[in-house]
Amino acid sequence: MGKVEFTQGILDIQPDLHRFAYKLTADRDSANDLVQDCVLQALDNHEKFTYSKNLKGWMYTLMRNIFVNNYRRSVREMNVIDDTYSINQQYLIEDEDADRFEFTYDMKQLYRVIHSIPEEMKVPFQMFVAGFKYREIADKLGLPMGTVKSRLFFIRKRLKEELKDFSS
Repeated sequence: MGKVEFTQGILDIQPDLHRFAYKLTADRDSANDLVQDCVLQALDNHEKFTYSKNLKGWMYTLMRNIFVNNYRRSVREMNVIDDTYSINQQYLIEDEDADRFEFTYDMKQLYRVIHSIPEEMKVPFQMFVAGFKYREIADKLGLPMGTVKSRLFFIRKRLKEELKDFSS
């Protein structure tokens, strides 16, 4: 498939790409960014696409991988919380900074709860949050689907109990 045909194929499925990106991100601006990243990556790697493959499926896979990688990157960045922000500073800061302090405290509480979950339960939860389906999680971890579902149920229940103060 030539570069022109390949580009035309991408243009033809662009509305589908926008819908899929919106499903993943639930935000129009993020969806537009995701489509743009996906199209750029596809154009950079057009030689890896073979004519016998499904272009739409290939593009969806690219988009999903970009989304998952971006999500993982944001989770890694969120794990680095500014520990130098002391409680004593709370009294010296203005109102807008007080919101930041409260947010930092909430994030620390959330991470404390998530990190207290046993590792065999945490991995399926992280995969589910990253967008994996039950079947994909079961296949990748070599577990029965019922086990994956029960672990996710357990984690949701535990998070709901331990983070009940967040719902107010």
